Amino acid sequence: MAGLYIHIPFCASRCIYCGFYSTIDSSVQNRYVDALCREIEILSEKPSIQTIYLGGGTPSQLTNENLYRLFNHIYRVYDVDPSAEVTMECNPDDIIKSMFSDLPVNRVSMGAQTFSNDRLNFIHRRHNAEEVDHAMDIIHDHGIHNVSIDLMFGFPQETLKDWLSDIQHAINLQPEHISAYGLMYEEGTPLYCLLQQGKVKEIDEELSLRMYDLLIQKLTEAGYEHYEISNFALPGFRSRHNSSYWHNIPYIGIGAAAHSYDIKSRRWNIADIKKYIESIEKGELPYEEEVLDEEKQYNDLIVTALRTKEGICLNTLSSVQRDYLLQNSETYIHRGLLAEEDGRLYLTRQGITISNSIMSDLMMV
Repeated sequence: MAGLYIHIPFCASRCIYCGFYSTIDSSVQNRYVDALCREIEILSEKPSIQTIYLGGGTPSQLTNENLYRLFNHIYRVYDVDPSAEVTMECNPDDIIKSMFSDLPVNRVSMGAQTFSNDRLNFIHRRHNAEEVDHAMDIIHDHGIHNVSIDLMFGFPQETLKDWLSDIQHAINLQPEHISAYGLMYEEGTPLYCLLQQGKVKEIDEELSLRMYDLLIQKLTEAGYEHYEISNFALPGFRSRHNSSYWHNIPYIGIGAAAHSYDIKSRRWNIADIKKYIESIEKGELPYEEEVLDEEKQYNDLIVTALRTKEGICLNTLSSVQRDYLLQNSETYIHRGLLAEEDGRLYLTRQGITISNSIMSDLMMV
């Protein structure tokens, strides 16, 4: 079984932290969905599908007709498991009555980000906090009871009290899954420019760590399992699709900038929507590919599996890889930042806070 990832690189508004903007022209949207269906036809591999993830961008901006057409094509071409997890990313303000009625969607991932309208305005989100609550009601009215919401912390001038209010609001909505990420200042984005100009200021590292600690404390107290560095789920509601990325399960990526992985190689389509559509219309697959040797496969495992609660299963490694990993882990194990138990190596609660540094030291160079 494999996962199917469909990338919809449309944004309904510019996000100040990503800097990406795209107007949604109906003719482009129709041609893009045509291209997605065509790419599915062109691809030679037709594995059984266990998860479908419609996201990356704003798929909720597609018309119901295009959504129906896309899903219908997927189910016609692929053997989709009847119990497949079918996730669709949505903006809260795009969620309206009956939008899921004719779709196989059984899981919704919604970008709430924050419940402060001031902070939503700061990152140029179209929705307001009240629309998140309303969207949850509509989703449940559709009979969908597997909802994930995204939260963001570390806004300029955000306090611990502000963040606690967001966490509590999220808990009160009772989503089955919560993902939370710190605000990033990526070079080349409008937010980074504001930082360079001194118009905004990053919160200090100590406050950021306290916010992360508070997140873990409050969500675990509310019954959520902290199963991946940035992800929390009620029992039985881990993201099956995202877990495939972290546990070395192959997946097929469809669309502009979509990535595919089959253990032996990684492939990614060109990001330019226009060029992607033109290539597919010519019957050509516009991608680049990287063959993964043992060293690259090992490094991939370090930055994926080690993010999870279970960590890395040592039995899946070659003897050379296992010896290298354990030798380089020795200091971190001694410091209580990594732990080895039942044939697995995983980050401890203390180790999570410096996970990037640990992963870097464990990789083969």
